Amino acid sequence: MAAEGPRESRHEEIEAIVEEKDGGVAPVRDEADKYTVVGAAERATFSSWLTPVEEHFVCHRNDIPEIEADDWTVALGGELEGAVSMTDLETEYPTVAVAHTMECAGNGRGQHDPETGSVQWGFDAAATAVWSGTPVSSILRDHGLDADRVEDRWLTAVGGDRSDGEDVFARSIPLEKALEDCILAYGMNGEPLPPAHGYPVRLLVPGWYGVNNVKWLEELRVTDSMVTDGALDRPGEHAYWQQEAYRIRPEGVEPEPSETVEAVDTWDQLEGAVDHPYTFDATVMSVIGEPDGESPVTPAEDGTVTIRGVAWAGDDAVERIEVSTDGGETWADAELFGPEYDGAWRLFRYEWDPVPGEYALYSRATDEYGRRQPARISDPEAWRDALEDDRFPWNEGGYAANAYEPNGLEVTVESDADD
Repeated sequence: MAAEGPRESRHEEIEAIVEEKDGGVAPVRDEADKYTVVGAAERATFSSWLTPVEEHFVCHRNDIPEIEADDWTVALGGELEGAVSMTDLETEYPTVAVAHTMECAGNGRGQHDPETGSVQWGFDAAATAVWSGTPVSSILRDHGLDADRVEDRWLTAVGGDRSDGEDVFARSIPLEKALEDCILAYGMNGEPLPPAHGYPVRLLVPGWYGVNNVKWLEELRVTDSMVTDGALDRPGEHAYWQQEAYRIRPEGVEPEPSETVEAVDTWDQLEGAVDHPYTFDATVMSVIGEPDGESPVTPAEDGTVTIRGVAWAGDDAVERIEVSTDGGETWADAELFGPEYDGAWRLFRYEWDPVPGEYALYSRATDEYGRRQPARISDPEAWRDALEDDRFPWNEGGYAANAYEPNGLEVTVESDADD
């Protein structure tokens, strides 16, 4: 079992990160007192396509390692051979830029009732940045990858942060996904990768939950299965963060480990393709960024108020976004606009013509396969039946939640004093 005891040092890390990010983020409650967690401080973060580094959430469970990039290498194992240094990554291989909406798999955990343990996120653990680095495909093909054996194989990434327990932070993703669009990122929004975001290099998996985007990357290996206990030639427990944590399961159930799964789409798994789903790609989601509900709004000269926000769907495209201004009684289509990149959120806007009064605003997104955000999170007993009742399944880890009602806001519309 991975260590989940209190970590006093996290408080100092949180204070330093909040100061460094100049108030763009705020601490998030952590029941385990273990994780370093800060989330977007203002709803307005979700009205822009690019998230400034200063407003980008942070989540990790071990102390940020002190690393000298000049001495850092990424070991290559399994089928692969050798190692690659930071100098090699930055000078010997092509550099590409990838837009990616990073979302913690526990985003929305704090909206579960009864409450689950650990970090009580609202909707603040999501952000979009442009990450720069080396394509994973370039590294693997240059270090022994058998290009004829890609299907049904896995890439395991190991983080270099040291646990105070016996576990190793290791995550496996399908090799096909790794070769398709993943990079070894060492830049973020045009700047060097900050320590809290994985300096000097992290695995970047576009459209997939943050847990797959391993920070402080120390090792990559290609194998025939996901990481299981004893799979790595190093001491400690290897499989906890793949096979136990970050699995979607009802209360009191311990999921069985799997060497492989046929369906990696998180929503497909939720619908029954896997007994206790793994958190890979993000589920369809949206957040209104403006107005923010903190202060009254006054319509523009033409009488309208612009509702603006973001919507995303992991590997899939957002097909439709709807807005309700009456607490979900009626809905109207909003307009998707702005940059359109695989794995990154879309901007949406809706021109609203209100009269003065009090309003409850919701947004809900639908992906290209017709999967729409459910209204709320279910009771624990419902489990998978919740999906048929417009509910997201309450689960013990509080993972992958995407209900729209908990993300809504109350808005007061005032008349223009000059009218």
